[in-house]
Amino acid sequence: MHGDEPGIALTPVDIDTTSVPRGGSTTARFRELDASGLVLKALRLAVFYLALLALWQLLYSLHVWSPYLLPSPSDVWHSFIDYVDNGLIQKAVRASMQRLVIGYAISILIGLIIGMACGSNKYVDETLGSLVLGLQSLPSITWLPLAILWFGLNQNAIIFVTFMGSVGAIAISARAGVQAIPPLYRRAAATMGASRYQSVRYVLLPAMVPSMAQGLKLGWSFAWRSLMAAELIFVTMGLGHLLNLGRDLNNMSLVLAIMFVIVAIGLAVDRIFFARVEAWVQERWGLEAA
Repeated sequence: MHGDEPGIALTPVDIDTTSVPRGGSTTARFRELDASGLVLKALRLAVFYLALLALWQLLYSLHVWSPYLLPSPSDVWHSFIDYVDNGLIQKAVRASMQRLVIGYAISILIGLIIGMACGSNKYVDETLGSLVLGLQSLPSITWLPLAILWFGLNQNAIIFVTFMGSVGAIAISARAGVQAIPPLYRRAAATMGASRYQSVRYVLLPAMVPSMAQGLKLGWSFAWRSLMAAELIFVTMGLGHLLNLGRDLNNMSLVLAIMFVIVAIGLAVDRIFFARVEAWVQERWGLEAA
């Protein structure tokens, strides 16, 4: 300022640095919020399922349906315990999961190859890709008669049905993942002298991961459903066989108990494996949760 020219006097401002959150305290705060959110979510789920259980017991007590058609929750629980004690449920789960793992693993391998071929070559996509899309609309259980004729009355027929139920979804997701890759990535790899293998290993596969995460989850659900449908029709040890056993014995408690086991396995695989895969993909690729 010059002379008596009016101006604004600047005075130092005291900043309370104790009120500024430090990195460690902020991280701890976020962890506390995350933990409290998980607790609230668990409570909501518990209240929801307890309400369903109470409604079920109420319907049973009011005799809305015959106990033959709608057994009580305690009857279903006792039936579950009985078949756990005699070991049949454990044997059935083990047999079903073995078939599922084999069929699903083969479908991942074949589905990736088909999807990458369709996504990389328009002529393959126009021919083989159209066939995959057409077969995807075919219910997987319709493959069982053909599988029995090809493989005979053994578990290979069920594995084949499981494979056919999931390979289409995985191939379509892999194809979409390849087609979504910007052409600039491939040109950059070619400019840097990358071989075909290196382009697939370091460009195609990493860029396909977000799309494949959903495709693998969808393929798993299709494989699980196909397996149960095949085991229901083809008599062999498995969860589907126990469902048939409950029907033959007019034991609705056993039928419901096995249905709950099937649902529990599906939820466990989704929460323990696929939820973690999706969280990793969202963090690694910076994607928003659906």
